[in-house]
Amino acid sequence: MPSTTRPRRKVRERREDVRRRVLRTAAEMMADGTPYTELPVQRIAERADVARSTFYLHFPDKSRLLIALAEEAVEALFGEAVTWWRADHADGVAGVAHAMRQMIAAYREHRRVLAALSEVAAYDPDVAAFWRDRRRRFTDVVRDRLDAEQRAGTVDPGMDVPTTAQVLTGMVEHAIQARCRHDEGPGDDRVARTLARSIWLTVYGVPPAP
Repeated sequence: MPSTTRPRRKVRERREDVRRRVLRTAAEMMADGTPYTELPVQRIAERADVARSTFYLHFPDKSRLLIALAEEAVEALFGEAVTWWRADHADGVAGVAHAMRQMIAAYREHRRVLAALSEVAAYDPDVAAFWRDRRRRFTDVVRDRLDAEQRAGTVDPGMDVPTTAQVLTGMVEHAIQARCRHDEGPGDDRVARTLARSIWLTVYGVPPAP
């Protein structure tokens, strides 16, 4: 009886190739300056060299396409900060400043996708649910660390941990978003250091060492 493993693998590889081509094409069209909301499915399919019907086999609608594009962008945005929140903080405020610089750099690299994510989430329930979930996951990391610090007696015992985690997440997200949408690179380090100092003071309540 002939094996079906190889044909199935080839089908899977073709599907993955089509998916990658569509995502790469959409990202390139956005990089050329076309806003995501103005990208017609037909143009994406044509430039990716796939049939419109094939596009819809992989992405039932443009919301699913945006979510797929945003997966990598959101991971890059929050990745370094997650690492810092889970670290031992022995490097003091320098560690969080590094994380903030990485977040700013990630936002700049993926700014078109992240801007589209924020815009479309305002009216699309699927995109909004995706963005809320990713922000909640990051906020949970912050909350878990603050809970641990509070139990260890290293932060204010009166701290409202869930609210503090939400405020810190929102502060960083909005500050970086505003910075990258309206200003170019010079000054990013100053913003990173200011965010780092604000986070450190909020968490530990004492000025960081010089």
